[in-house]
Amino acid sequence: MAQSRPTIDAHLATSPPRIDGVIGEREWGEPIAAGEWLSYNPLYGDRLPQQTTVWISYDADALYFAFRCDDPEPGNIKTSITRRDNIWQDDWIGLSLDALGTGQLSYHMMVNPSGVQADMLNSAAGGEDTAPDWIWDSAGRLTATGYVVEIRLPLQSIRFSGGANTSMGILFWRRVSRLGVSVSWPALAPGVWVFERNAALRFADLQPRPPREVLPSVTYGRTETHERPDNWAVVDRGDVGFGGKIGLGPTITLDATVNPDFSQVESDAFQVEVNQRFPTFFGEKRPFFMEGAGIFALAGSGQSDNSLRTAVHTRRIVDPIFGAKLTGSVGRVTFGTLSSIDEAVPANAQDPAAEGSRVFNIGRVQYSLGPSNYAGAIATDTTSGDGYNRVVGADLRWRLASSQRLDAFVLASRTKELPDADATSGVGAQVTYSYDTQKVIAVGSFEHYDPEFRMATAFINRVGITSGWGFVDRSFYPDKAKYPWIRRVGFLSFTQGGSDFVAGGNDFLEVVGMRFNFTRQGFLRVDRTFGFEHWRGEQFDRGRLRAFGNVQLYRWLYLEGNVSGGLSVFYDSVDPFQGRSRVFNGGFRLQPNGRLQQSLFWNRVAFDDDATGRRVYTVHIVNARTTFQFTRAFSLRGIAQYDSSRYRILGDALFSYEPRPGTVVYAGYGSLVEQREFVDEQWTTGAGAYAASRRGLFFKTSYLHRF
Repeated sequence: MAQSRPTIDAHLATSPPRIDGVIGEREWGEPIAAGEWLSYNPLYGDRLPQQTTVWISYDADALYFAFRCDDPEPGNIKTSITRRDNIWQDDWIGLSLDALGTGQLSYHMMVNPSGVQADMLNSAAGGEDTAPDWIWDSAGRLTATGYVVEIRLPLQSIRFSGGANTSMGILFWRRVSRLGVSVSWPALAPGVWVFERNAALRFADLQPRPPREVLPSVTYGRTETHERPDNWAVVDRGDVGFGGKIGLGPTITLDATVNPDFSQVESDAFQVEVNQRFPTFFGEKRPFFMEGAGIFALAGSGQSDNSLRTAVHTRRIVDPIFGAKLTGSVGRVTFGTLSSIDEAVPANAQDPAAEGSRVFNIGRVQYSLGPSNYAGAIATDTTSGDGYNRVVGADLRWRLASSQRLDAFVLASRTKELPDADATSGVGAQVTYSYDTQKVIAVGSFEHYDPEFRMATAFINRVGITSGWGFVDRSFYPDKAKYPWIRRVGFLSFTQGGSDFVAGGNDFLEVVGMRFNFTRQGFLRVDRTFGFEHWRGEQFDRGRLRAFGNVQLYRWLYLEGNVSGGLSVFYDSVDPFQGRSRVFNGGFRLQPNGRLQQSLFWNRVAFDDDATGRRVYTVHIVNARTTFQFTRAFSLRGIAQYDSSRYRILGDALFSYEPRPGTVVYAGYGSLVEQREFVDEQWTTGAGAYAASRRGLFFKTSYLHRF
């Protein structure tokens, strides 16, 4: 599997290049001698007429990157002035930087032709995480032959060992939106990611700049609640929070926060929560927890077809008053610790009214066995009053060959939920094998969780199961000269089966279908499902016909949607029954110019009793969002959300000014309108007229200071 790595020697800048979208030869020196850029998404190995030239410089304070992106059709380049991390429908150029050179963690940075940034932290265990934001500068400009992008990456924003003859791993990539094709240099092969294919970026001498940051914040909120038809209860609340980050060495960082403010979290995206067998997952959006989150992921977790989605789901920490996090690397070892005190739960499970706190302590370590390969361990301890949950475990990621990978973990828990109850123990484990080539993808996974297994920090769908699944996809690539509009056709099969000891029976699911990749980012999948499942000791049939897809129809219009219909289960804990459901959701994102974006999505779910044919429920969820970006830092956003299952309409308007991560000014207004009436001294939902039940104003400012 060993391959020769291209080597790049960075240019030492005599004066810092100006990040203005204009490349000057004196500032940047000579371009690097990059080889041929080849596609990796949706196909591997294609060549594009778009040519890319790259420059790299550095000084004692920062790394600098410049890109000249030529295009034979410059008038068709797609770009926008939008918020950070929202450029994926645009053209963009970027890089992946393995600053430590260990093949375990990399910084991904992308910039569209307008200079708008997107960044991700990529880890061998957790994959790409779009949540973290770090400080770096960029500029972009359209030209007569394409576009130009420049990047300045402060050394304080990344962790590396440094010294004489410092070496990092680097890979460049570019997206051509109208073609729906991404290319990279060095080229990526099927089943191989950046850690195995990056080039060696060398610096004659580069000294680390450990971070030193403080982040004070001030918030104010006013909430009015319609307690009675003739009375609004008013609550005013102001708060001050403080956070800080300090580098304890070149590669070790301590983060701490006291009374952190999480009020900038947007409303969770509306999802159908009626008649769901498993809990609904909402992602983390709070900055303190987002930083370095990838290190806490276990190998093989995160796959939607397995029960354990993540071992550390920090939204379990609801209302923290304190948090501290230590992350770093020493040689082949990468580690992280997280401690937090959460005030949102009672101290005693036998007395839910008692106020108390829950204390979380999490430790994680990984030992690098080569690029993308590692062995790791995790320990979590969660206490609340006299109760506790303690978990220890180990995981392994191992690349067997260039196209084969093995992921596995095992966890053991010890739990005491009530003061007078005996402690219980349980084990959970998962192993996944994957084979990935250009024509064939095959994945097999097995998992087991004892009924007594608990993990208070995790997001896990269910325990008390032993199951496995297998997936096979065979791809064909039509002749581009004969069929230029279609790029790939795939035939897929998914089989899953196992025993559910809690539900009292066995489960089986079979899915067969096809998927198609088109130009203009077009995608379509059609499949048919068969099988059965157990719930509350009864067996229910399941079988559905499904279709979903998306397409960037024009530069200004993106469409997506899915439809499905067939057998379903009404998951009542006392009287479950067989039914049929029909699901439709779809919508569009409209971008009439580079600053205005409008999206509208509608989700409809209807469920009928299979025996009687009666309609059990119909749920409509509509989500409309309008954003006008005055500048890259200054935007105005409005959201309207309707949920018929909750008889409510949520309106939200937000003004935001964010010149860089951490330094923000937010001002917003929100209103909750509900259908309800006041009967017998209490509100009853689902009857009467729609009227405002809650409204509020919100203001926040914070300032990130580096020194």
